[in-house]
Amino acid sequence: MAYDFDLFVIGGGSAGVRCARIAATHGARVGIAEERFWGGTCVNVGCVPKKIMVNAAEYGGWAQDAARFGWTMEVKGFDLATLKAARDAEVARLNGIYGRLLGNAGATVFEGRATFLDAHTLDVAGKTVTAERIVIAVGGRAVRPGIPGDELGMLSDDVFDLRQVPKRLCVVGSGYIALEFACVFQALGSQVDLVYRADLPLRGFDHDIREALKEALEAQGIRQHVGHHPARLDRQGDCLLLSLQGGAAVEADAVLFATGRVPHVQGLGLDKAGVMCTAKGAVEVDEEHRTTAPNIYAIGDVTDRLNLTPMATAVGHALADSLFGNNPRKASYLNVPTAVFTSPPIGTVGMTEADACLHGPVDIYMTRFTPMRHTISGRPGKKTLMKLVVCQRTRRVLGAHMLGEDAAEIMQGIGIAVAAGLTKEDFDRTIGIHPTAAEEFVTLRTRTREAGVKAAAE
Repeated sequence: MAYDFDLFVIGGGSAGVRCARIAATHGARVGIAEERFWGGTCVNVGCVPKKIMVNAAEYGGWAQDAARFGWTMEVKGFDLATLKAARDAEVARLNGIYGRLLGNAGATVFEGRATFLDAHTLDVAGKTVTAERIVIAVGGRAVRPGIPGDELGMLSDDVFDLRQVPKRLCVVGSGYIALEFACVFQALGSQVDLVYRADLPLRGFDHDIREALKEALEAQGIRQHVGHHPARLDRQGDCLLLSLQGGAAVEADAVLFATGRVPHVQGLGLDKAGVMCTAKGAVEVDEEHRTTAPNIYAIGDVTDRLNLTPMATAVGHALADSLFGNNPRKASYLNVPTAVFTSPPIGTVGMTEADACLHGPVDIYMTRFTPMRHTISGRPGKKTLMKLVVCQRTRRVLGAHMLGEDAAEIMQGIGIAVAAGLTKEDFDRTIGIHPTAAEEFVTLRTRTREAGVKAAAE
């Protein structure tokens, strides 16, 4: 049959827009629908506005530290309204760019929700359209913890609607969203309480990084309630009271629940198209990102594989090239660098020490120091930790991890080296840039410890 489109993309976030735009440049007839905002979570209520808030928080610290470097400055306080106006204007600018990119590429843009009627047919804001191939790229959404009174708390999207900085903020969670906002609001003047279930924050990250971050948060005045589950949230006058299992409680002016995100698949009509989901609610895909319906694909956070904007963009581009560009290829999920914009920030690529030990003995090279800036500023909680995980047999650098200022910027370059399979000797023969923190990655000469021998023997 003749379809209205060669490809229809549901979702206008990073993955969907890139896939639609590249497919259109390859000559495909492309339609794309977005029900909320172009650019998705990252541009509107994620990476971009959050990083602007991180920047704002950093300026406050620099202004306070300036006196140690000879500057006479008067810091009168922080105005959230000024930041909100600038941040919202930048988000609106990027939002418009996404729409123009699609139009310039020749894609047909639909404002509204798209749902399946069958494997080739969609209802798009009341209009029926057909497509030979369909891509699901609807992303994820934040969820509440399911405790009594949780509607009184905020989710991460709500942070960007705040009109003033809470005097007391309680953040529930220990993933990157919880930790980033905890650090931001502490720097903007809030007293922050952080509640999480584990002994250390950032489950899945390298153990040494997790320990160092916990120490840094404590040194900066963030109160951590570890090993606690939230039980209920109640309003008491002008305040909120978060009761914890076991009897403890935290009083706050605002509570942020950052306890997880789920794929945003509700109401899509996936059953009508023969698309199956995993037990965790993610759209089930194979290595080519094909769903259980042979003409339907899913990319980005809706697959819950590696929920990072650059990964979603890379997968969307690769899929468009494969389907319409006569260039079948995959975006690799291995050795993907990532960052957490805490204070100090984290940059990481490759295997953690624990993961690497499962494959045999490794050598660990690690250093911890106070960066030059803070030997002068005296600001607490700003120590840097840098770590390399090296395979004993091949000498290949399997993982690199950093907690410290500029970690994200530094790790982008280290990520190239790890992805290329370079060895510790390749790092050693590289001349460092002095004086920088980054040079420590190429001057780590003394092994800190050996690990994974028992795992290799078994």
